[in-house]
Amino acid sequence: MIRIKCQLQLLAALATLFLLALAIGCTGFFVNPTLTGVTVGPTATIQQGKTVQMTATGTYNDGSTKTITSGVFWSSATQTVATVNSTSGLVTGVGPGTSSITGSSGTFSGSATITVALSGITKITVTSPLTNITYGAMNQFTATATTASGTFPVTDSVTWTTNPTSISNVSIDPNTGLLSTTSGGTGTTTFQVIATDPTTGIFGAISFTVHM
Repeated sequence: MIRIKCQLQLLAALATLFLLALAIGCTGFFVNPTLTGVTVGPTATIQQGKTVQMTATGTYNDGSTKTITSGVFWSSATQTVATVNSTSGLVTGVGPGTSSITGSSGTFSGSATITVALSGITKITVTSPLTNITYGAMNQFTATATTASGTFPVTDSVTWTTNPTSISNVSIDPNTGLLSTTSGGTGTTTFQVIATDPTTGIFGAISFTVHM
């Protein structure tokens, strides 16, 4: 009886060791998933001096996703517009315009666009190197915003128009302020070139002349 009992105990011990070895061996079949892509957000508009928290989501080869915001390296394409904390992903608006914010992990990265709008604009001033041009020539206008914090260039963040809005042989790029004219115009035409802040509606204007 004692011998049988010992044999049973030995068998139980061997079975336990076998199951333990099997369990340890099986873990070798489970490999950590591999990162295959990074998605970054949000795409947002913020005021100068304000912040927005970016997030990064990793996609893996097993189809799973996971938030990896603190595990990527953050960078801003245009630091005069927005800066970003390289480890936390917190973006701060610096000046007017847009910047691409990127989160990178190894060879994978994702980006989102942050637009910064000036706060407290009191005036927009439009300037031009010339006061008049002939038909067929071009002219670049610039815009500057005045705020309590100082003055800031806003040429690329205002909306450019003319008054009257339709002028023969004359057109202006609404995004850049580049005025173009075509040959063939007659006489002399004087009009206003207007730069408008899309957030506040504050605008500035300058008179300009096109002639033969």
